[in-house]
Amino acid sequence: MTHDTPKYPDDPSQNLTGDPSTDPAEPQSDLPDILLEEGVHPQSFTLSKDSNHRLDKYLQSRIKGFSRHQIQRLISLGGVTVNGKKPKASTRLRKSDVINVLIPPRPAVDLSPEPIPLEVLHEEDGFIVINKQAGLIVHPARSHLNGTLLNALAYHFQQSQRDDTDKAELSKVGKEHARPGVIHRLDKNTTGVIIVAKQDNQHWKLAKQFEDRTNLKVYLAVVHGCPDPIGGVINEPIGKHPTIREAMSVRHDSTSRDSVTLYRVRERYQGYSLVELELKTGRTHQIRVHMAYIGYPLVGDIIYGGEPVGLTELDDPPRPAAARPNLTYARDKQEGQKMEREAAERDDMLMATPALHAAMLRMFHPETKDPMTFTAPVHGKLRDLITELRKRPKAGDVVTNGVYLDLKKTIQ
Repeated sequence: MTHDTPKYPDDPSQNLTGDPSTDPAEPQSDLPDILLEEGVHPQSFTLSKDSNHRLDKYLQSRIKGFSRHQIQRLISLGGVTVNGKKPKASTRLRKSDVINVLIPPRPAVDLSPEPIPLEVLHEEDGFIVINKQAGLIVHPARSHLNGTLLNALAYHFQQSQRDDTDKAELSKVGKEHARPGVIHRLDKNTTGVIIVAKQDNQHWKLAKQFEDRTNLKVYLAVVHGCPDPIGGVINEPIGKHPTIREAMSVRHDSTSRDSVTLYRVRERYQGYSLVELELKTGRTHQIRVHMAYIGYPLVGDIIYGGEPVGLTELDDPPRPAAARPNLTYARDKQEGQKMEREAAERDDMLMATPALHAAMLRMFHPETKDPMTFTAPVHGKLRDLITELRKRPKAGDVVTNGVYLDLKKTIQ
């Protein structure tokens, strides 16, 4: 998700070589596809015949780039289930056994340290928490081999070692795929809280929280219009868009996955509103797809029918392309890139990328189990946009009960 990446990237999905004895009718894991977005790839194998193999040896032969020791470690940390139960490395496999595995995603390249500024919210031996800026890709991928969060962290650790005798580095989980330490991801232009592991053991324990949804993720977004009602639940399944490769969509068929978003209007402006969003699932582009589906797309979200917004649009709010509710809307690549170019030429442009910020992450410490909450102040263009919108308030009801974010602290 270098800094010039368009919002219409190549399809990042990657396939693993399957097991010849795996039932081809069972190609997908039944694990939540939040893990695809959060940095761990779920894979499922169903044995079509007795193998009598040990689980660790079987997986080593099926998953490229993993040593047997790494497989055993993965099993011990709960990254593998057999028939829904936690197995041992020595578990013998039989016909019809279903094996679900959480695999660090495949990819990429050498991580050279780069002096990219980082806002560190918290750091300790096992992990580091960053308030990510817009325009920063999390990890190298194909044509974007540098200028990433991981390059910035490599430099950060290099500098910290000059002042500290303790060695700091990313966890080795996913190192073979050039994504060491990556537990979850944010899109290139999404700002806010992101956590990266520094130790293998804590990496898997933290990743398990994302898988089990025992953590809490709260976002802020600026949307066109004001949702009616001002708070609610969007429970609509999401899958790949049927015709536009870069997009997702609400789909009511076998290709979709259950998706639930809670939203609460926190501030109202002339033609826009500030919305707090809570994810109950974590599908790709979930917030963007859901808000567009109910007719209130994110400002600047060109793909999903939002409009770029400058000073002109603040005084004369446009009707966004995705203003009609209960419709799946997505712009094609050619139209989207044309709009990006036009927005880049304007001197008054405030927001031409999705106005979305990961404001809060609540989790449990991987060792002590103590609850931890990290709040990332809004910054950059999104803060500038909100500052301008607050000059154009609109009277009306907002949600005040059951909210998570203190806006005075989150928007400074």
